[in-house]
Amino acid sequence: MAGRIDSIDTVRILAMVFVIIIHTDPFEGLGATANGVNFVLESTARFAVPFFFVAAGYFFARKTAASDPTEYLRERLISIGSIYVFGLSFAALVFLLNMGREAAMANRDVLAAVVDKGMEYVAPVELLYYGTAVSEILWFLPALAYSYVFIYLFVKLEKTTYLIPVALGIHVVGLLGQGYAGFGGIALETRDPLFFGFFYTALGYVIAASDWRPSPDRRVVYLGATVFFGVFHVVERYLLGYVLQGETFAEGVYAPSYTIGTILVTVSLFCLLLATPRLGSGTVLPAWGRKYAVGIYVVHPAVLFVLVQLRDELSLGGTPLGETVLWHLVFTPATFFGAFLICLVISVVGDTSPRRIPISIVHRVRNRIPVVGSDRV
Repeated sequence: MAGRIDSIDTVRILAMVFVIIIHTDPFEGLGATANGVNFVLESTARFAVPFFFVAAGYFFARKTAASDPTEYLRERLISIGSIYVFGLSFAALVFLLNMGREAAMANRDVLAAVVDKGMEYVAPVELLYYGTAVSEILWFLPALAYSYVFIYLFVKLEKTTYLIPVALGIHVVGLLGQGYAGFGGIALETRDPLFFGFFYTALGYVIAASDWRPSPDRRVVYLGATVFFGVFHVVERYLLGYVLQGETFAEGVYAPSYTIGTILVTVSLFCLLLATPRLGSGTVLPAWGRKYAVGIYVVHPAVLFVLVQLRDELSLGGTPLGETVLWHLVFTPATFFGAFLICLVISVVGDTSPRRIPISIVHRVRNRIPVVGSDRV
């Protein structure tokens, strides 16, 4: 399968919508029925981040099949690093400006408040490994970089036969710190490169490196499996969060990170996409997925933050904005399209003024954004 894969590019942009749904919880707090709808949406959306890891691993294998993995790894680490620095800088700028504004309104020392907040952003472990120093949302980027390194070590040692068994074993341990924390969980942060990103990236790598290919003739089977495991995923999380805990939707939205069902639905979906490579062709979705998906991911933490600040400070007809139905309806699309608009502005400015020093930096970062998990072979 050579060239671009429209189905994967299409799901890239759709997956970003689901990522934002996870972060915005659009209907939480509007009553039991709305909480139930939010739970189903959030549970369905959990395929999104694993999908990005699987796609990245898949294209890593394709690119290195006939080339030097060391050089390709170097390129990917530089690419991911540049995107991560841009995302950190963009989010930190917005967060620190708000901190300065709040300090000024409270008649506190603005510089001291900004410096104190900024010092929180340079905690080395959170900054360089977990990716949570500035915004927890940006954890995907360092997780992907380390996952590439882990896979590279297996490739160089010629031990790729053990890649999935090792990665799966570590991931299962990690699940005890997430979806199954109530069943003998471990006291570790497991949404990280080793316990999470490594497995899904390795999964994509092995799918590409193996001789097996999903057959287009079996795409109905893959579609059925995706739907079945998608329903299983929702039911599994319902049992874990409500039935076994004796809770109801009226008491809130159960939102663990990932479970065994996440693996099943992600694998079946990815097989479906490989079996239907032209899915989405003829629409704008593949182009948006290629050009904007990762960019939206990088800038949406800042957009989300600004919208939350507005929610907390504004009211509508005497009712706090966050308690209105209107807010719950527009919060998610406003976050997505706000981030999308910023990406469009960066794209246009970067294309029209490449010789200006600040813009040339943005231009280079923009050009690197689609390269994460790229399928240019």
